[in-house]
Amino acid sequence: MKKRPLILVTNDDGINAPGIRALVEVASQLGDVVVVAPDSPQSGQGHAITIAEPLRMKQVDMFEGVEAWECSGTPVDCVKLGKHVALKGRNADLCVSGINHGSNASINIIYSGTMSAALEASLEGMNSIGFSLLDYSWDADFAPCLPFVKEIIAHVLENGLQKCKLLNVNIPRADEADGIKGIKVCRQAEARWVERYVESVDPRGQKYYWLAGDFVNRDNGEDTDVKALEEGFISVVPSGHDLTRYEAIGPLKVLEQNISIES
Repeated sequence: MKKRPLILVTNDDGINAPGIRALVEVASQLGDVVVVAPDSPQSGQGHAITIAEPLRMKQVDMFEGVEAWECSGTPVDCVKLGKHVALKGRNADLCVSGINHGSNASINIIYSGTMSAALEASLEGMNSIGFSLLDYSWDADFAPCLPFVKEIIAHVLENGLQKCKLLNVNIPRADEADGIKGIKVCRQAEARWVERYVESVDPRGQKYYWLAGDFVNRDNGEDTDVKALEEGFISVVPSGHDLTRYEAIGPLKVLEQNISIES
């Protein structure tokens, strides 16, 4: 009898989020699942880790027939503790993170706790996938996207990943346009947030600030994640941790010349 693959599931919205429940439901059909997720929402934590205070893990009965742990730390902490404590040092065959409530397309991948958890798993040698639905509502409807989520997970389990270990998967809302039209493998759009801070004064007369901003995409390429999502397709972007801009190495080689620097 073929051994079922081992799947580590995590997220950044917290172990109580509907998105992780939907992901556990799908993953459990394809392998043996262990869940390690934050005990409270950790959106926007990026690749933060906890070093100034102890971490705590508690086994919880959240998902029927599934081993699950809630963790006091960040999403990346969850993956680290997942490997070293819950999995007792083993690497899972696959780590899946999400399903996030909200987009992690384009520049959002940099800030995302969901994607940082998946990235951490890839650094540990696991194939990993981060899933995000473009709906920030706690009551978001995940049902229409689950067949696609299952198809992507099953493909990676069966075929592995070539030349990367991390996929960033973003899913449009099914109630927009004509629903989910399919899957497109694409690149990350060159887009950014144009930010501002809203200033106000609290009842004690002290100023405080709320971060606000607008998402600006000036990338007109037809092969980007933002374009795919606008057209109703799920975007799948092969991603990684190497932030080198290789095209800039050549022009900077002048720095290697023996230049006399006066003190």
